[in-house]
Amino acid sequence: MPSRKRVSSPADKELVILLKDVVASIASVAAVGLVDLLYGKKNVNEFLIAKKLNLNINQTRNILYKLVDEGLVSFIRKKDSKNGGWYTYYWTLDSSKSIANLRNTLLKDMQHLEQKLGERKHQRFYYCPNCDLEMDEENALLNNFTCTECGEVLTLRDNTLLVQQFEGQIAKRKHQLVGVDMQLGALNAKHSALRQRALKADVRRKKEQRALKRKATAAAKKVSLKSSRRPKKASRSRTRA
Repeated sequence: MPSRKRVSSPADKELVILLKDVVASIASVAAVGLVDLLYGKKNVNEFLIAKKLNLNINQTRNILYKLVDEGLVSFIRKKDSKNGGWYTYYWTLDSSKSIANLRNTLLKDMQHLEQKLGERKHQRFYYCPNCDLEMDEENALLNNFTCTECGEVLTLRDNTLLVQQFEGQIAKRKHQLVGVDMQLGALNAKHSALRQRALKADVRRKKEQRALKRKATAAAKKVSLKSSRRPKKASRSRTRA
């Protein structure tokens, strides 16, 4: 049975929302329910996932394979002897990689938006009122400031509204990035703590094994010492008649 984790704390809820954004951007909006099924759990049966998402098994696997390509989910497979020996796949969501993927996406979006913002601030653009065809100043000059579709004279675009829109989108991405970094930091700290506990447990186990080995060696030496101190019985010689 997969381990279950109730999504109750605000941090968990915010993380789930972010993970759903990742899944929606990579697979589809219809696949976001996958996060609720996998978050905080391990090795979830793919047939259970398909049933909960109301999809057939092939549709479910297509979604999961897209996420595998991005390194966001992992799987193990087990042979089902009750089902003709076919393999069944069990899936686990990697929250850290998913959030890291979202962070990279946000950074790319910000870079693209900042480039567009810079163009609108420092360049002139012309458009056709009829066709809404837009050109930068260089191309407009090459076409004598006339529309290549209808021949209408081009109008200078007022970039004020677009600049405001790009600035708003960039501010939104920055706000999202702050939340993503907080979640990513919390996940990394959690995984680090788990690794430290596992390391301490391994050190403790090895220490116990060495103590048992020393105890067994001491006991063997004690038995050997007692055996060497035990007096030997005199052998009886047979006399010939």
